[in-house]
Amino acid sequence: MAKDFENAGNGLSEGRLLGVCLVAAMGGLLFGYDWVVIGGAKPFYEPYLGLDDPAKAWEAGFAMGSAVLGCIGGAIGLGWLPDRFGRKPSLILSAVLFTVSALWTAFATGYASFVAARILGGVGIGLASNVSPVYIAEVSPPESRGRLVSLNQLTIVLGIIFAQLANYATFRLAPADISWRVMFGAEAVPAALFLVLALFIPESPRWGMKGQQAYDSKAGMLAVVRLLFERRTLAILALGAFLAAFQQWCGINVVFNYAEEVFRAAGYDVSGVMFNQVITGVVNCVFTVVAMCLVDKWGRRPMMLLGAGGLALLYTMLGACYFFEVKGIAVLAVVLAAIACYAMTLAPVTWVVLSEIFPDRVRGTAMSVAVAVLWTSCFGLTLTFKPINVSLGAAGTFWLYAAICAVGFAVVARFLKETKGRELA
Repeated sequence: MAKDFENAGNGLSEGRLLGVCLVAAMGGLLFGYDWVVIGGAKPFYEPYLGLDDPAKAWEAGFAMGSAVLGCIGGAIGLGWLPDRFGRKPSLILSAVLFTVSALWTAFATGYASFVAARILGGVGIGLASNVSPVYIAEVSPPESRGRLVSLNQLTIVLGIIFAQLANYATFRLAPADISWRVMFGAEAVPAALFLVLALFIPESPRWGMKGQQAYDSKAGMLAVVRLLFERRTLAILALGAFLAAFQQWCGINVVFNYAEEVFRAAGYDVSGVMFNQVITGVVNCVFTVVAMCLVDKWGRRPMMLLGAGGLALLYTMLGACYFFEVKGIAVLAVVLAAIACYAMTLAPVTWVVLSEIFPDRVRGTAMSVAVAVLWTSCFGLTLTFKPINVSLGAAGTFWLYAAICAVGFAVVARFLKETKGRELA
């Protein structure tokens, strides 16, 4: 293992490397918290903002998905920062954005203020989701790169659990009129810790060796952009963009973002919904750890195929549950199985693949394009779930996601090559 760290070119001991990767992955922790906290806060902020009127379904959907607009802006508008100024400053900036957004959302006084704060937090997510996996991949040795990059997904899952626990505890303990403010404001604590710790991590050695020189001038920046349109790189970029979109349109995020609708349709009350959210978070965490144990053994391609095929089958079953009006524990069991399948396959492995398939010279820029596609797809998923659910019903909606997963299986089987154990290009 010591040789692996030396070959990685980072000059870090095993313990130091793990610590550095954990700090970088705190972007994932805040990503997970920010992403899911809104699901628990939704029953409380919607009445305050006047969004509980069915006539305002699109406004409510926009409030729910507004952070994703920021994610897209962060990935596109700030996607050049990691290559121009380095991975470390980009992580620091994302920590600042998370901290400001958490406090602003907690003290929002109206719809416009709430949406603006959520968009700012989304910018932080978009930047962090670009740079965190790239940074970890660049400081990691090939034999353990999959596990270490998967730390980012593990911290996302831990952030989800923290958000779910905070939501549940706040629901039980805090007055209803301020509970949503407490849920959002609690994020400022880990965000500030991330900011402090990010000041002490080293810069990525690969950026120091190649990235900085490539971006020393406007001509260098334009050269990198031109490289994206070379035939071979463009083909890789197209595959990366598809995988990024598929990770979202496989549909599992609607279970987290619209847990209230999903579980209410299965017969649960508000208390049951909150408790079930915690259960889903625990399952998500456990099977993410399983993924970390398997990704460098089984490989990336088999796990992506398992995820796409498994979700297609489980969504077909879930749609049948809603179609035949099966309620309660049966629906919860299928939902948990789908979350477990996603957590051990598509959720972490997509980030691993995206961090590995792009060449050094364009990795940061290409990753920003893939992440922008991911968040654009996520915005479309979040914004359209309610209208699709109204039009097709719960059964038809999950059968639609099953069909999408079948298409994803076919594309992965045809085009994705194994990247396990390979040196970064």
